[in-house]
Formats: sequence, structure tokens, C-alpha cells
Amino acid sequence: MAKFKGTVVVNTDCCKGCELCIEACPLKILGMSHHCNSKGYHYVELKDEDACIGCASCGYVCPDACLTIYKVKL
Repeated sequence: MAKFKGTVVVNTDCCKGCELCIEACPLKILGMSHHCNSKGYHYVELKDEDACIGCASCGYVCPDACLTIYKVKL
């Protein structure tokens, strides 16, 4: 069976911290940052880069299209 490595890149200035992507992540590897963006919102960040499989569940639910998902077959 093929294995995949993924990563999520967050446009931090666009993210308003709605946390929908955190709930959608099947591996629960997204979380809120302690830092704020230029608009004063806490933004989402990838907490465990090695665990991401690039499923894009987070990107599908993001209402502002703040997430870019990359997936590579190993």
C-alpha cells in the first residue's frame, strides 16, 4: 500500500481562527497558535508536521481558503 507524506501551509493573515479545520482533521494534528495575525486573530498551525498525510480535509472546510495542502507519495 502506498504511503503519503503531506503538509499544510497556512496563510496566517487570512485565517480568522474559526477552528473548522481543526475539527475536520482526522489525525487531530492542527491546533491554534498562541500568536496573532495582523488582524488580531489567533491562527491555525500544523502541530505535528511528520504526521500529516495530506488528506486535505482541513482545506475543504476552510471558508476563507487559507490552507494549501501538499501531498507526496513516498
